[in-house]
Amino acid sequence: QVQLVESGGGLVQTGGSLRLSCAASGRTFNSNAMGWFRQAPGKEREFVAVINWSGGSTYYADSVKGRFTISRDNAKNTVYLQMNSLNAEDTAVYYCAASSGRYYYLGGANYGMDYWGKGTLVTVSS
Repeated sequence: QVQLVESGGGLVQTGGSLRLSCAASGRTFNSNAMGWFRQAPGKEREFVAVINWSGGSTYYADSVKGRFTISRDNAKNTVYLQMNSLNAEDTAVYYCAASSGRYYYLGGANYGMDYWGKGTLVTVSS
C-alpha cells in the first residue's frame, strides 16, 4: 500500500521558517514527480510547488515563489518543502502528493498528481 507521510508542520511566527518532509513507503517514488499542495481553513485546496523525478525541474505558485523551495532526496525516498518568510496567509494543512509519471503537468488542478498524503498543519502567528 502506498503511503505518503508528511512531517515538520507546527506553529511558527510571522517571518519564520519551517521545513516540511514527505516520506514515501509502500513503493519508491524515485522516478516520479512529486508536489506540495495546501488547504487553508474555509478554502479549497491549492497548488504550492511541484518537482520532476530527477529534481531538475520545479514549478511554484506565484504566492510562494522566492520564499518556498521544493527539493528531493531520491536515496531517502523523501521530498522537502523549505518555507521561509512565512506569513498568516501561509496557514494551512500542507499535503504531499506523488505522480504516477516522471513529470508534472501544468494543466489541471492536480498537476498530474495521483497519490496524496494526509497532511500536516502549518500555523503562522503574528
